[in-house]
Amino acid sequence: MDKFMKIAIEEARLGINSGHGGPFGCVIVRDGEVVGKGHNEVIKRSDPTCHGEVMAIRNACQNLGTYDLTGCELYTTAEPCPMCRGAILWANIRKVYFGCNIADTDKIGFRDKVFYEGEHNFSAELDRAECLEVFEEYRDMKDKKHY
Repeated sequence: MDKFMKIAIEEARLGINSGHGGPFGCVIVRDGEVVGKGHNEVIKRSDPTCHGEVMAIRNACQNLGTYDLTGCELYTTAEPCPMCRGAILWANIRKVYFGCNIADTDKIGFRDKVFYEGEHNFSAELDRAECLEVFEEYRDMKDKKHY
């Protein structure tokens, strides 16, 4: 067994045994060293965004003092959902290793599959002109960050 996946599995067990959420544990590694870890804390924090990958990204960013995890790899017990995939991309993580796939997640009662299928028409454009003003203010600022 891979040593980093073993840590992710331990993290998942910590979460489920503590009643924090589902069996999703994650570690982030840079240059062969663990720089962040986390597990699902959706139930503990009453927050649907507290997936294992997101918690590990937050932990790694805090530990490294940066929002840019370029050069890092992520190990997780399950294939990342679309939200986590987005967070992984925003963090610039270069490689993801996962244990269980979406079908496995579905078999234990999680609804990840629905996020990969069909249309979800719950958004609509509103007050674009006013929002563009804010975007233009940002565009014209000096020393801005694009994250």
